[in-house]
Amino acid sequence: MAQEPSIIELDQMITSHQRALSWIPRSHPTYTAYIHLLAKSRFERYKLSEQKEDLDKSIVHYTEAIFLPPSWGLYLNVVQIFSLLVLSLFRRSKEFKQPEDAKCAVEYLRYLRGLPLDTFEVSHKIVTTSLVKALAIQVELETGGTGDIEEMVMLCQELLTCHSSANYTTDAISALAITILRKGKQVQPLDGVIQCLRDALKICPPDLDQIPLGLAISLLIRYETNYSNGDYDEAMTLLESVIGSSPLGDDPSQIQIQASVFAASLACMRVGFYPNPEYLEEAISRCRTLLGSSSLDNNLRHGVTNSMALLAEKRFDNFGLTEALQEARYYTSEMANLASSSSAHGTFQDKIGAVRAAYPMAVVEEKIRNLRELISKTPPGNSNHNTHIQGLLNWHETRFSRTNDITDLEEVIKCRRVLVASADTSHPLGFGPALSLGFDLYKAFECSNKTEYLDESITVHRGVLEMQSARPFHFNLIQQLFESLFERFRLLGRRQDLDEIIELFPLAVNDKFARVPHRFAFSCSWALVTRVARHPSVSVAYEKAMSLIQSSLVSVPTLQIQHARLVAIRGVSDEMPLDYASYQIEMGQFTQAIETLERGRALLWSEMRGLRNSMDQLSRFNSPLATKLAAINQDLESLTMSVTPSGTIEISDGGSQIGDGMDPFGRLVVKQQKLLEERDLLVSQIQELPGFGDFLKTPSFQTIRSAASHGPVIIINHNEWRSDILILFQDSPPSLIPTSNDFYDRGNKLRDRLVVARNEGLDSGEYNRALRSVLEGLYNLVGEPVVDRLRALGVPEQSRIWWCPTSVFCSLPLHAMGPIPSDDGAKQYLSDLYIPSYTPTLSALIESRKPSPKTSIQPSLLLVANPDESLPGAFGEMEIIQSLNSRLPVATLCGKNATPAGVVEGLRHHGFAHFVCHGKLETGKPFDASFKLFGDERLTLLDIVRSQLPAAEFAFLAACHTAELTDDSIADEALHLTAAVQYCGFRSVVGTMWEMADIDGSEIAENFYKSMFSRNGEGVPYHLRSARALRDATRKMRRKKGMTLERWVNFVHYGA
Repeated sequence: MAQEPSIIELDQMITSHQRALSWIPRSHPTYTAYIHLLAKSRFERYKLSEQKEDLDKSIVHYTEAIFLPPSWGLYLNVVQIFSLLVLSLFRRSKEFKQPEDAKCAVEYLRYLRGLPLDTFEVSHKIVTTSLVKALAIQVELETGGTGDIEEMVMLCQELLTCHSSANYTTDAISALAITILRKGKQVQPLDGVIQCLRDALKICPPDLDQIPLGLAISLLIRYETNYSNGDYDEAMTLLESVIGSSPLGDDPSQIQIQASVFAASLACMRVGFYPNPEYLEEAISRCRTLLGSSSLDNNLRHGVTNSMALLAEKRFDNFGLTEALQEARYYTSEMANLASSSSAHGTFQDKIGAVRAAYPMAVVEEKIRNLRELISKTPPGNSNHNTHIQGLLNWHETRFSRTNDITDLEEVIKCRRVLVASADTSHPLGFGPALSLGFDLYKAFECSNKTEYLDESITVHRGVLEMQSARPFHFNLIQQLFESLFERFRLLGRRQDLDEIIELFPLAVNDKFARVPHRFAFSCSWALVTRVARHPSVSVAYEKAMSLIQSSLVSVPTLQIQHARLVAIRGVSDEMPLDYASYQIEMGQFTQAIETLERGRALLWSEMRGLRNSMDQLSRFNSPLATKLAAINQDLESLTMSVTPSGTIEISDGGSQIGDGMDPFGRLVVKQQKLLEERDLLVSQIQELPGFGDFLKTPSFQTIRSAASHGPVIIINHNEWRSDILILFQDSPPSLIPTSNDFYDRGNKLRDRLVVARNEGLDSGEYNRALRSVLEGLYNLVGEPVVDRLRALGVPEQSRIWWCPTSVFCSLPLHAMGPIPSDDGAKQYLSDLYIPSYTPTLSALIESRKPSPKTSIQPSLLLVANPDESLPGAFGEMEIIQSLNSRLPVATLCGKNATPAGVVEGLRHHGFAHFVCHGKLETGKPFDASFKLFGDERLTLLDIVRSQLPAAEFAFLAACHTAELTDDSIADEALHLTAAVQYCGFRSVVGTMWEMADIDGSEIAENFYKSMFSRNGEGVPYHLRSARALRDATRKMRRKKGMTLERWVNFVHYGA
């Protein structure tokens, strides 16, 4: 191969050509040849020297050669020379950013493509590829027309379809891809670009990263407008292929860094569109991984740090994790640190609110002055004008946040109007300035009380609501519109504003881009407004709220967080089902009201019970589906309960495919959502099978009325709208007992009286006086009308009855109401007339009665005891239990054998259980309620819930607080030890409403088991005898001299 000439040799050639030209006239036959050689030599010299003068002279000489006649010794024709001139112009436009050169190159290359190039021995492929590159330069320099990219796509498709040389095609496609990388959201038309790059991927070399990267960016841009998960997945796959297997810490290439940044941006974008929790975790993972790279420049690090702060804050909002809040604060602080250490003030970081907030006021004032000066020197239409306007707006916002001076807010609005006027509404984010203007106007109304601001805010936001590109932001927009319209309705009383509010509710509640808890809260507002306004959509609103309440729980992974979410929205989540039921009762829809109360109560128990549904019927019909669903349910249950008392996550996961930034909690969320998706799909398939249409659907009234198969169930709906008592029967319609107008307030006062008195101590005279007063008040409020109705309906005395209360009545001793007047003047209480039990839900009661092959077998009893100095009476109680050995086998776990694992294992093999130990409550942490075992180890409520006990029949929990709710718990959730023991398999359970007196243990146990095993119960399953046995035992306690009310009232029966 001939060696390329050096600059010295080229200089010699140039001198020789110039000397020859000086000797001959322009008309000489060889003149044109020497001009061409001079042009060529200058071009070759430029390639070595990179001096613009060489390129300029080359272009001048090529231009001259075109206009000269053909010459001897010149082997090129005029078209070939012209093509060389064009390529030189293209080179100069590319290297020195000269717009006119680019325009000329494009124009000349288009002309060349119209010629019969083969005739002139000029390559059509080279010209086409050069035109693509020239158009790319023109797009970069912003000197062409709107169709430049479209023309590039057309030319690339031409090269792809005519089987051009791979090198030329690759060069053209690379130019298109790089243009997309540089111009980003300005690229149009996206569909053509995407298809072209997809076709190019099939033939271009696999190591050419800019093509998959360009395609990924095109898909990312389109994703901003169509929100298609298909585009997201394809783009992320392409980006992952570019990132490759090399970790970011191992000196990644610049294009790998670009791909990682785009992947993080895409993940963050999806979080902005969709509320799926697993999407949030992926975005956090990608941003964390990116921040772990030392290759990020300062601007990118600022941006990613800002994203991480926002994502961590969103994670805290979603899950209430304190670690997330700490992380959000850390990254916010980190942004301020980055800003203070950077010399590039006034650029990227100034766009971040948290960074601006860190500047002293003097700097804020200086920024405002400087930007005003810049704006005065930058005419509208200049590309920097809107940038300066936005900067000024940002700094006025910062100053307003500190001074609350409305003049700053007015400046913000003035700047925002400029941006709205110049906004490109066809752009995916073109609605942004108008959306923000509406918020600013409402803020101005709040500051000034000027209704013109309020009116304009409403008008602006109505306009944004019409923009399809703003679709993912409609929920927040509707929330603001609702607030604005409601404020105007309050001020002016315009009915059309109220009508518009009601029309907006369905749009927000059904918005798939909004988080389910937010939609649920909005649906509750919808129900409230429509009920007050007597609007016909009230039932639709309530039904929507009911459907969303359970969905809001499954979007978080663990029981503790689910409970925390319910607590966070208490007053809404617990009251809404009661509100709806009260409305249905008002409409005479008693059976529907009972269904509603069942759906809205004990949500956590219901969710967990759904994961333990029997698969027997499905197994007989389709065993593979049953096996698969059972496996998914088991995985979900294990995951849902994967929390420890300290709140750390217990999960054995082999890692994540998403990146090193995915922490254990993130993996937990991703895994849960994947399982839920698989489960939903499987359940849908099952419901399509013949006879399985109602599989796992909310039970109908015909199903739940079977809860009353052994006696009536009395439901109390304690609600501010109206309170009612419903008595459920198996074979007759529900019976409604209307209540007085003050029922709601009186119920609250009874609960408050008991709670306040408890602070004085359970053995105090004040508490016993309060308890006596409460029992009397309960009888007057609830007991008397219930007893009268039961008698009127022919329910004989000594029948079993079940209480299924709501709200404050879950903490009140309904079983012991009285005293009740009697013919002989003797003191009697409700339990003297009927045999009372409790159930947290009707479904729990039905579940407790399901037949079991072991029900009729005489069970064995497990005694769990941990006596200590504070429980001297425990030894006597243990002796009584162990003396039952003549009636049934008794196994004892005491001392070092009484460990949490040992107790759970023992419960699996015994039908009866009796606990003699301390019970402990943790305020605000119901899943940490526990039995104190040997060595201060704890058997927690969560430990119990995790267990599944096939032989369980009856349990006596002779410990403190086992049926008591903590102060911060939600009453209708029934999160106490007694309910947990019932949930894990025991059909009947005896618990305590408060502290248990140690001296009562042996006596209550002796009398209870004596009644339990008496001949009167022969032929009746043991778990069905337990309620009567407890009633008999407490009645004997009550008659004992010196017995205080709180000691015998303390014991309650749950279950069958």
